[in-house]
Amino acid sequence: MPELRKNEQQSRYEVVEGGQVVGFAEYREDGEKVVLPHTVVEPGHEGEGLGSQLARFALDDVRQAGKKVVPSCAFIRGYIEKHAEYADLVAQG
Repeated sequence: MPELRKNEQQSRYEVVEGGQVVGFAEYREDGEKVVLPHTVVEPGHEGEGLGSQLARFALDDVRQAGKKVVPSCAFIRGYIEKHAEYADLVAQG
């Protein structure tokens, strides 16, 4: 089972398997908003659902912090479109 963690030093959410970072979602805090500009899953790990786990972890963290999200990453934006329970997190304007 992969480990999910928030790496504040590198401003990214990470998914770790076997001690190796195999995927990450970068973030940038902007006041009451969290911008998610880029998500990467390492070659050889696509199709394992890691990107979705990462998206859910990041969005849950933003919700817990009481902030809104700016999903400028196409993957995160697509995840939100497929999971309506996160639609309320999207910053307006």
